[in-house]
Amino acid sequence: MKTRTLPFKKPTVNGSILFPPGNVTEYIEKTEKKNSAWVYSKSIEDPKHISLKQKYDLFINGKWIKTNKYFDTINPSNEKVIAQVGYASVKDVDLAVKAAQKAYDKVWNRISPKERGKYIYRIARIIQEKAREFAVIESMDGGKPVKESKGIDVPLALAHFFYYAGWADKLDYAFPGKNVSSIGVAGQIIPWNFPLLMAAWKIAPALACGNTVVIKSAETTPLTLFKLAEVMQEAELPDGVVNIISGDGQTGSFIVNHPLTKKIAFTGSTEVGKIIMRQTAGTDKKLTLELGGKAANIIFEDAPIDAAIEGIISGIYFNQGHVCCAGSRLLVQESIKNIVFKKLTHRLKSLRVGDPLDKNTDVGAINSKMQLEKIKLLVKSGISEGAVIHQSECELPDKGYWFRPTFFTEVAQSHRIANEEIFGPVLSILTFRTPAEAVEKANNTFYGLSAGVWTDKGSKIFKTLSKIRAGVVWSNTYNKFNPASPFGGYKESGFGREGGRQGLEAYVK
Repeated sequence: MKTRTLPFKKPTVNGSILFPPGNVTEYIEKTEKKNSAWVYSKSIEDPKHISLKQKYDLFINGKWIKTNKYFDTINPSNEKVIAQVGYASVKDVDLAVKAAQKAYDKVWNRISPKERGKYIYRIARIIQEKAREFAVIESMDGGKPVKESKGIDVPLALAHFFYYAGWADKLDYAFPGKNVSSIGVAGQIIPWNFPLLMAAWKIAPALACGNTVVIKSAETTPLTLFKLAEVMQEAELPDGVVNIISGDGQTGSFIVNHPLTKKIAFTGSTEVGKIIMRQTAGTDKKLTLELGGKAANIIFEDAPIDAAIEGIISGIYFNQGHVCCAGSRLLVQESIKNIVFKKLTHRLKSLRVGDPLDKNTDVGAINSKMQLEKIKLLVKSGISEGAVIHQSECELPDKGYWFRPTFFTEVAQSHRIANEEIFGPVLSILTFRTPAEAVEKANNTFYGLSAGVWTDKGSKIFKTLSKIRAGVVWSNTYNKFNPASPFGGYKESGFGREGGRQGLEAYVK
């Protein structure tokens, strides 16, 4: 077994530090010599200002409805129970879908598009007012650093509501020359990695097009969705327009198979996506699937390497690799592999792993014990198949679900870590010699969700982009999102687009 450990005593440099122009490696080495103990005082985001119930019922027809079964939602950073959440049965799902159908027939489909836009805009403004509360709850329930929740999740979620509020009375411009109408009840199922954002970019376009919604949270991260239910009440959204439930895969199947749901939007694993495709085959249900990914991040020899290193860090480590479009496959041109390895090694030393509510934290907790075990299993397979593991030696908290920032070198295309979605802070590094080889390796995957290209040559960017089979490709940056830009994949990463004008298409006929 080949292993190599990064020499690392203690997290010393804030992961969000802005390095001055020049060689980042030399800068770190000099500063470490000057001050070998850059220890930051904790800066905890106090959760006392948030409002959470001890038990959440289901939100159906504008009311909180009790159910027969509840389950715990756990803080992954300390393994403490945050709250209990209702588990929706087949009867509960039926009640929610019928409430949505009634609201569609009698209210939502009858009011003017302009009025619908006002409601969506009001939801966005209330989320904006409660942004800090949403960010803290997202980090407590999901384990991601609060600076990620504050800087990405919540702002993007409310931006989607603002964006689609503007489209509500402009559908004739979205589809010129076509007579479009709403579908009816949209059944939506969201994942655990971006619960609030995933809810926003599903609910907002559905409402803008005149549909009503039944949406199910992930089992491990339901709290921000139920806080969103409180926002719906505060916005005085008509009863039944948005119904929010929780449960597991069986609950999701009840939504998919209900005869009154006319549109299914699912974000999750490829395996479950295939099941949903089979369940909806032969029906009149519209379907969009945003599934797994194994994104390739390509660094050419003429790339701005220091910027690329920061792109790698933000693409895989700052979000614990929880993003389905995380750049978990790094393709490095052979002529620069040594300098990239060296810079990445030094950069990993500065990553601070710890309390998600600490504003200095770069890498938070893994979402659940089950997910942590999956990460460990795949990392073990990488070692057994001959890849070389590099890990920081940062101290991990005693309680909670944690995994050290990790990357593998000497990875082969056949290795599991180069093919399977890990959903953790684990990077696989492969090398290439020519642009053609880079494209071939980037496309040599079951998935096709996203990719990244780093080079100083504009012509090389466009030439590479035209050959990569992925729904979203970033150039000289990574993980940048905008509600006006469509997002979705190819191959086993699913089909259909969410976001932008294209995100409206799935919710009209």
